[in-house]
This record gives sequence, C-alpha cells and structure tokens, in this order.
Amino acid sequence: MPRGETGKSLTALSGQPNLRLPVKRPAHYAPSVAKNDPVDLEFSVDRSSPVPLYFQLAQQLEAAIERGRLSPGSLLGNEIELAGRLGLSRPTVRQAIQSLVDKGLLVRRRGIGTQVVHSQVRRPLELSSLYDDLEAAGQRPATQVLRYEKEAATAEVAAALAVAQGAEVRRVERLRLTHGEPMAYLCNHLPSDLLQGESEELESTGLYRLMRGAGITLHSARQSVGARAATAEEAKLLGEAVGAPLLTMERTTFDDTGRPVEYASHLYRASRYSFEFQLLVRS
Repeated sequence: MPRGETGKSLTALSGQPNLRLPVKRPAHYAPSVAKNDPVDLEFSVDRSSPVPLYFQLAQQLEAAIERGRLSPGSLLGNEIELAGRLGLSRPTVRQAIQSLVDKGLLVRRRGIGTQVVHSQVRRPLELSSLYDDLEAAGQRPATQVLRYEKEAATAEVAAALAVAQGAEVRRVERLRLTHGEPMAYLCNHLPSDLLQGESEELESTGLYRLMRGAGITLHSARQSVGARAATAEEAKLLGEAVGAPLLTMERTTFDDTGRPVEYASHLYRASRYSFEFQLLVRS
C-alpha cells in the first residue's frame, strides 16, 4: 500500500477537516446561484474492501457531481495537489480522475487543474415528467417560463390535439435548468380549457404535476425521439455552440378517456441528457 494511504477519512484542497471547492458557473445561466461559494465535502475509503481505492474515490466524486454538490465549473486542483491533500498516492488519484474524465464528468485544463464539466441525466423512456425525473434524481430542477399564452392552433397542433385548425389552444414555452444550467427547451400545446392556473405555478413545479392536481389522469402517449444541430437561437438559449447536437422529442399524451391533453415538442442538450431504453426479446 502506498505511503499516505493509512487513514480512514480523506479530505482535500485545504488543511481544514473538510474539502472546500469554489463553484464557478456562467452568470447567464442562473445569476442567483452563479457564485463562488465554497463547498464542503468529505470523502472516506474502506481499505479492507476488495474495491480498489481509486474506484471508491471515483464513485464518491461522481455521486457528488450527480447530486449537485460539485457543480459545473468546480475546481479540484491538479493531481499532485489532490494526492497530497487527500492523503492518497498520485497514481490512485490519477486513475480515479481519468475514469471520470472518460465519462465526460471532469476535464483537465492546463494551468487550472481538474474541473467539473457536468453530469448527464439519463432518463427512462416512459410517460413521466422531466421535472419529476430530475427531482427524483436529486438534480434540483428549476424553470423559466418563456411564454404562457393562448393562440390559434396550427395544422400540426390541431391534428395532434384533435381540434379544428385555428381553434384556441394554450402554448407553454419553458427553459428547464438543473443546478443553474439549462438542460432543455420545452414547448407544449394544451387544450385551452385544460388548466386555469397562472404561469407562476409552472416556475415551481412540473406540468404533469399540475395536470394531476387538476384531476387529469394521464394514461398513454405517442412519442418520437430524434436529433439535429442547434440553430443560433437555440444554442444561445441552451448554452451550447451553434451546430451542437440536440436531442428532439415529440409527444402526444392522452388521458384515461382517450382525449389528447398535450402536444409536446422538446429540445435537450445531448451533452447533458440521454434516453434509456429497456429492450425485451420477443418470445
């Protein structure tokens, strides 16, 4: 066992009992949280476990990233600093860091050190709300309502909602954020009489939660998933480069009476988001 790996508790980046990391986020994402507030973290390893030390450290770092304790932009320092402050050997730290670099969670920057990039949300492909899924995963969802108004249904929207073209429908546009970073642009069309609430309600909860609260039972949906390059407007909104890959999702949702209650057209940052499928063999 390398020298310096005899303690039961690991601390890093300060001589104090806890790890303190500055959190740096682009101010245009969420000014209220874009601060360099220190974050206290403590790591521990079980040296009697057959699980390698590097893997134990990597798992704890990954968990801190996924739960938002280490936000995008957090600086971890370089490997030499980390090894000294964690009380672990440099090869152990290097292997842990490399495993997270390979996953796209960390990046090494010359002259800066190791930095948190992001955590990717993996969402099961089922009839659920993005807000609820993010909240359940500890991703701290937030919403900016961009539009909440009534308009005349286009031919596409009318066909999806089974209303006449030109009929009045409600258009809801939102930007979904996690840990202060934009993740998805959500555009939803609803029957005009479906919800009577104000747009402020959508800033603190999800659309499906509001539907359920209004007595609507969601039963099934038709959904298609695709991908395309971001336009200049979409790139600016989502914090991506022009031409960056975006996942697309279109969904028509039905209640338990068979009535269409939602037509959704969403865009997700492919760098932050993926869909998960469960595949079964036909008998």
